Amino acid sequence: MSLTLEQVQRIALLARIEISEAEAASTQGHLNGIFALIERMQAVDTRGVEPMAHAQDLGQRLRADAVSETDRRAAFQAVAPETEAGLYLVPKVIE
Repeated sequence: MSLTLEQVQRIALLARIEISEAEAASTQGHLNGIFALIERMQAVDTRGVEPMAHAQDLGQRLRADAVSETDRRAAFQAVAPETEAGLYLVPKVIE
């Protein structure tokens, strides 16, 4: 895949980014380089390769799953401006 200069300018317009002709040409080169790298990576045969979460075979140190804080929900709701059925009521901000 390769982007044209017009496509780069359209992307900048959609992103609300003001870019000059020189910046658009430079960005076009950078983006086309990224797309070329992606195409090369997609060409690699990865059948039989298991996905991995980390490049090294390491285990995560896990902490004990224990409650460390007391339940202060009632105290917080007592000072809230409005609550109902255990929920905080807030003003509508989106119509």
